[in-house]
Amino acid sequence: MSQIPPFHVAIPVHDLELTRTFYRDILGCEEGRSSDQWVDFNLYGHQFVIHLKPDMNPDAALHHNPVDGHAVPVPHYGVVLPWEEWESLASKLKAAETAFVIEPYIRFQGQVGEQATMFFLDPSGNALEFKAFKDMSQLFAK
Repeated sequence: MSQIPPFHVAIPVHDLELTRTFYRDILGCEEGRSSDQWVDFNLYGHQFVIHLKPDMNPDAALHHNPVDGHAVPVPHYGVVLPWEEWESLASKLKAAETAFVIEPYIRFQGQVGEQATMFFLDPSGNALEFKAFKDMSQLFAK
């Protein structure tokens, strides 16, 4: 498989400074360019941008779909990390007393596609999933 190029994603946030602090200080993302309306971050080598949308409702209910006995929030976004980085991030988030939507656990244990996963919300209510595979060949396995 060839090297996957970096992706770009932009998400709305209701509070630029609060959300900026979360991505920079809690997730450890390096900050790039910014204005009073948006901030670029390096999210594990990908360009991730938060854009101010002051009229968004951070308390709006997310849709959920059942996956492996859990209510997975939709929409969500995130990154597939190396296993050790996922474990380190999970520990860091727990130490920061992050409120998880789905606590860190092993999904599809003993099955095709076995993976570590966790879900949580940023301060603007955007759902994030970070996952890892011990065997990256399982990423798209059926």
